[in-house]
Amino acid sequence: MKKPHKKSLSHIDNNNNPTMVDVSEKTVTTRVAIAQTMIKLPDAVKAALQPMNQSPNRTDNQISNEIHSKKGPVFQTAIIAGVMAAKKTHELIPFCHPLGLENCKIDINIDKNQNLMIICECKVNGKTGIEMEALTGATVAALTVYDMCKALSHEIIIGDTRLLSKSGGKSHYCAN
Repeated sequence: MKKPHKKSLSHIDNNNNPTMVDVSEKTVTTRVAIAQTMIKLPDAVKAALQPMNQSPNRTDNQISNEIHSKKGPVFQTAIIAGVMAAKKTHELIPFCHPLGLENCKIDINIDKNQNLMIICECKVNGKTGIEMEALTGATVAALTVYDMCKALSHEIIIGDTRLLSKSGGKSHYCAN
């Protein structure tokens, strides 16, 4: 009878030392990961969103306007920061492989309670997953929103950050 495979941490070697995963023998596949971060906005920041709700061009959850701060357009800046962070993930997280992102897209949507949902989708043809890049992109975009809106309120809550899905390679994941 075969013993069940025991899962182990991929960045720990047999001697319990930290190590980078060797991907040299892996097959190149198209890998896509989508992550999200939620931001709960206090009333002072929600008030700055009011003109967005009255825009004639606004569709369901899409942002048709901006929150403008003394630092500039909040959502546009957050999108740029998130993409830049996703591209630099390997510089921030020790054992992430440097990846040449082929696509990184960040969307910022407003839910019915006027909270923000930041979605980051990353894509690469490579030998290793790209979920850390998607998680980093969503998180840094959220931190940028906080930074640009903190003059309105310090009660902004950056909430759950999670992987929504990943595909490519030998395992796939999709959150419920």
